[in-house]
This record gives sequence, C-alpha cells and structure tokens, in this order.
Amino acid sequence: MFEAVEELIGEHADLEKRLADPAVHADQREARRLNKRYAELTPVITAYRAWKQAGEDIETARELAQDDPDFANEVKELELSREELTDRLRLLLVPRDPSDDKDVILEVKAGEGGEESALFAGDLLRMYLRYAERVGWKTEIIDANESDLGGYKDVQVAVKTRGTGEPGQGVWARLKYEGGVHRVQRVPATESQGRIHTSAAGVLVTPEAEEVEVEIGPNDLRIDVYRSSGPGGQSVNTTDSAVRITHLPTGIVVSCQNEKSQLQNKEQALRILRSRLLAAAQEEAEREASDARRSQVRTVDRSERIRTYNFPENRISDHRVGFKAYNLDQVLDGELDPVIQACVDADAAAKLAAAG
Repeated sequence: MFEAVEELIGEHADLEKRLADPAVHADQREARRLNKRYAELTPVITAYRAWKQAGEDIETARELAQDDPDFANEVKELELSREELTDRLRLLLVPRDPSDDKDVILEVKAGEGGEESALFAGDLLRMYLRYAERVGWKTEIIDANESDLGGYKDVQVAVKTRGTGEPGQGVWARLKYEGGVHRVQRVPATESQGRIHTSAAGVLVTPEAEEVEVEIGPNDLRIDVYRSSGPGGQSVNTTDSAVRITHLPTGIVVSCQNEKSQLQNKEQALRILRSRLLAAAQEEAEREASDARRSQVRTVDRSERIRTYNFPENRISDHRVGFKAYNLDQVLDGELDPVIQACVDADAAAKLAAAG
C-alpha cells in the first residue's frame, strides 16, 4: 500500500508548483479544486515522511545499541511509535468518501406513534440544531410541517460549515451516520396512565448537491402549486404559494411551503430534490460496487433501526456499533460527538479490514 505514496509525493509537489503560479488563480473554480486536493494529500505526505524517518531512526538506534545497551530501550520506543505511524498512514491511504467535505440537508420525519412521534421528531431536530451550534456549523430550516402539539410531522434543515474546514471533516463526514430509524421509549405527554410507549422517527441525511453535480431537465419535472396549510401567517395561508415538484424519471416528490413566495418555495424544493438525486446516484453506485465496498457503507444503511433513546433509563444505544451510554439528557442537548465517533471508528476499522 505504501508504494503508492511515492506517486502521491510527485502529485503533491506538482500541485504546490501549480498553486504558486498566479495565472492558476484567475480561474477560481480550478484554484479551489487544486487547493482541496493539495490539502487532502498534505496529511498523507506528512505522515509518510514521519514513518520513513522513524524507520531510519530505528536503524540508527539499533547500531548504537550494539556499543551502548542503553539504546535498546530507545529502539523499543521508536518501534512502538512507528507502529502507530503505520496505522495512521494505512487509515489515511484508505479511499475516502468523496462527499465527506460536503454540507448536508437533514430531514426528520415522524413515523408510527402519532403526536408522540411528532414530538420526538422535534426533540431530534433540537438535538441536531444544538450539536451544530456546539461545533460551529450554520443551520437553516428549509421547510417544516408542525404538528398540533408543537412537534414536527416532517422538517428539512440545511447544515453548513463556516468557511473551509479540514479535509474529510465536513458536515457529511459526521452526520452521514445519523440516517435511519430512531426509536424512542418513554411515557408520552399524551399518556394519562403513565405507561411507557415506543415510537419512532426517521432521519434522512443527504449531501447537498451543487447545480453542476446534478442535471435536471425541465421536461423531467412536474410542478404543482397549492395553498399552504398550518402555521405561517396570513399571506402564506391565502395564496397558492406552496410548491410540489415530482421528478418523473425517479418518482421522487418534494414539497415546500415555508416561504411566502411561490418562487422561493420552488428554489428550496429544487435544492432538496438535487440532494436526493445525488444521494440516489451514489447509492446506485454503491450497490454496483464490490462486496468489500458495500461492507464499508453498511453503517449508513438507512433501512435499519439504528438507535434507541430510552428515557426511563436515561440511556442511548446505537445498535450498529454496540455503543451504549447513560447520558441521554446530555446527548439530546447536543453532546452527540461520542455517539458519532463510535460510528466513525467502526467505519474506519471496516475500511482497514477491507483494504487488508
């Protein structure tokens, strides 16, 4: 695997030379692409050089240990250090998810359980909004359909990084593990007998697509307008401002009614549609991939029940990776990192195993 780094060193040096040329920056899109690739390669090159240097240090220490036994301990320390560098380099060389740096559109939808499920969907939304606030991401509610008791029948929110983060540390890199069925066990606010009920809400996370990534022909769309319903003010409820877009080739349907104008709702609906089409294309590519590749993406399978939120025990359990903790109140307040990191670590281990 490490032989491939020599080629990457050449590519890295070439990128450095090209980025030093002022003419390259006349094309901002190309400059951003080159900068992104350069930033991706830099950690690999840095780790590889440290790994090679550690190997040279070990050889030097072994030679010195022949004359001075005190250097024997140094050899052991250097060997342990090189093992850690080897593991880090292997992980860096595993092919990354190309969408890891993307922002996302996150959708929460109430499932079985009526009002209790809608209230739980609201709890999940607040959890994600607070988590985004903790890590410094921006959020924007695109569309929301509230329930009678203040929960959400469904809601879509855009989550974005502020500026440019580290390669592979975008919103998708963390939130892609949230897609799936989330189950809650608690005494509902509507329960008069104090009995524990089980209900669920679904979460869909898709990388936000730019227009250039997804081509949508005008003949591929059926656009219907209708009168908005639910909370939203007089102008929302008295004009045909709500928009429903059907993508005819795939049957995907997206609707938006939050904005006051039909044009704004159409733009928001197209935004959601593009992200869903990109996700569908990626899933199709994954289905056609090898068994090894499929094993790497199992942790983001949205068809599985992924997590249980048990209020009586203040417990959260992630069923994919065996994570369990008794700080549900803190997690719902946005302390999601340990839960997500367990999924990240399990995914990384699966990728390393598949890479051999």
